[in-house]
Amino acid sequence: MNGELRASRWLADPGASPDLEMDGARLVKMHGVVEPRGRLTVGEMGRGLPFAPRRYFVISQVPRTDIRGEHAHRRLQQLLVCLAGSVVAEVSDGRRWRAVHLDCPEVGLYVPPMVWGAQHDYSREAVLLVLASDEYDAADYIRDIDTFRAERSRMKP
Repeated sequence: MNGELRASRWLADPGASPDLEMDGARLVKMHGVVEPRGRLTVGEMGRGLPFAPRRYFVISQVPRTDIRGEHAHRRLQQLLVCLAGSVVAEVSDGRRWRAVHLDCPEVGLYVPPMVWGAQHDYSREAVLLVLASDEYDAADYIRDIDTFRAERSRMKP
């Protein structure tokens, strides 16, 4: 692993690249407004998001020692946004790994097809929003890392 990138630190560094060098996986800056009445974070379909979501789900109350994800999708795209607390999200091309500490709702992690994803170290108050490009399809999941690596090796460069 190339070290863990903290989303809030990346947000504070305007010159930092969002590219995680993992076949299209990247950080996405969400539009945020902070004012005396509170904080507002916005994602607009067709503007600022890497795809138009067709499904969403929310993950919360995950014990700190548990791991979520641990799969890839053949076609589905995802955007992970930690709305509260923090979570470590990892992406992999089957050889290299990159970890991002999602700790603010102004940064999302885009996970394209054929990139392995896992999430762990959920803080007690963590709430992870996942936007998905399509409806649930069990056949789209690759849940075994060796199968994932084999399918990746057959992909055209």
